[in-house]
Amino acid sequence: MHRPPLGVVLAGIAIAALSLLPLTFVVTTAMQIGWDESIALIFRPRVGELLTNTALLVALAVPLSIVLGVGGAWLVERTDLAGREIWGAVLAMPLAIPAFVNSYAWVSVIPSMAGLASGVLLSTLSYFPLVYFPVRAALAGLDPALEQTAASLGRGPVRVFFGTVIPQLRLALLGGALLVGLHLLSEYGAFALIRFDTFTTAIMDQYRSTFNGSAGSMLAGVLTVLCLALLVLEGRARGRARYARIGSGTVAPPTLVRLGPWHAPAQLAMASVAGLSLGVPAVVIGGWLVFGGAGVWQAPKLITSLMQTLGLALGGGILTVIAAFPLSWLAVRYPGRMSRMLERTNYFTSSMPGIVLALALVTVSLAFVPVVYQTALLLMIAYALLYLPRALVPLQAGIAQAPPQLEEAAQALGRTPARAFFSVTLRLVAPSTAAALALVFLAIAGELTATLLLSPIGVQTLATRFWSLSSEIDFAGAAPYALLLILLSAPMTYLLFRQSTTISKTKATS
Repeated sequence: MHRPPLGVVLAGIAIAALSLLPLTFVVTTAMQIGWDESIALIFRPRVGELLTNTALLVALAVPLSIVLGVGGAWLVERTDLAGREIWGAVLAMPLAIPAFVNSYAWVSVIPSMAGLASGVLLSTLSYFPLVYFPVRAALAGLDPALEQTAASLGRGPVRVFFGTVIPQLRLALLGGALLVGLHLLSEYGAFALIRFDTFTTAIMDQYRSTFNGSAGSMLAGVLTVLCLALLVLEGRARGRARYARIGSGTVAPPTLVRLGPWHAPAQLAMASVAGLSLGVPAVVIGGWLVFGGAGVWQAPKLITSLMQTLGLALGGGILTVIAAFPLSWLAVRYPGRMSRMLERTNYFTSSMPGIVLALALVTVSLAFVPVVYQTALLLMIAYALLYLPRALVPLQAGIAQAPPQLEEAAQALGRTPARAFFSVTLRLVAPSTAAALALVFLAIAGELTATLLLSPIGVQTLATRFWSLSSEIDFAGAAPYALLLILLSAPMTYLLFRQSTTISKTKATS
């Protein structure tokens, strides 16, 4: 195997080093504060209260999200539920509604919403699709022969489901649960609106009220440890079990479970989930738009916020895709220990809450490069570090499908490696590049916490403007921003749904 180009390696190392800033920030701050003060700041009643709230939130919301995600995927893929295709799309749609918009809708209906129970309800309704998507795709890829064999041995549908199906969904289920847990640790807006204190809301309050670097940094350190704990737990639970079949074989179509008398309760359950996760936000946003009248659409900052959101999302998306290319190239063309280490470093950083990354960038920029503090460049760097894995996955798939022999042939005809890459490989990877840009673009459009801390003076995105108005209890004025946020998020949700549907149809007909 040829050695990778030195420039690509150096670029990958630089990106990985930059992505370690949050962890470096937490460790350095603890060392500067000193052991005694760090212990005093960590082991205090306030931290214990936040830890209890966060632990209970994760312990309750993650299992509920698993129940909704797995149950919905099973009903859509493995039963004779009427309207399965429609319900499959409906279960995907809540992902298009940002959690803080969902919270805004529920607070509009029930102003007294507060505390743990409300946090569990809102986060479950917002994040269960993160389990539903991978589990549905995994169900579509399972060999139904195993379920049919278990049923032929006299096992009923319940025993087949828990004894045969669930073990095969282990990887998808754990991956989705990890995503839900990480989102719970990083969520700010949804919990702030219902006055439920978590580490993220406490760090933001500390930063905005007193800019107490020591206390806020120690809270960020505890939050980082919690993220690491989730990653370790997921890795241990995943284990080394393998779920692939040997040989292609022929996949028989699954035998749909007949719901019989359970059909009506299943329809009621699906309708309830749809009503709570989609109906409430839709009715509330529509109601506030009607209440506000045409005046809410004439707000002077509406078009400005939309254009600034589009500009930052496009700029951040392009920067993220550019940063992802060296890492993707190394991972596909030169697989090995170094490329895996560089790649995993970025996955770890993206799993950390945006507020920790934002605090790190604020501290580093003020100390070393104050000229970039509160600039669009610093904000876009934060976006790139947060959402790099969203670009890595499609780019790696595209590069893997581009034959390296074509690039070698171009070089044999006298083109330099750079010209061969841009004229041959980049053209073949263009669809994957576009998909990566779209995924990152839509993620940036709804980002809140890092944008609140890092946005330049005078810059307000749709998310931050919505947050400003909803925090002032101007719910009618916030409604247009909520609607535009949903419309910007809907294409990504549709893309994910179409992807899972394509997998399902491909597996069913193979």
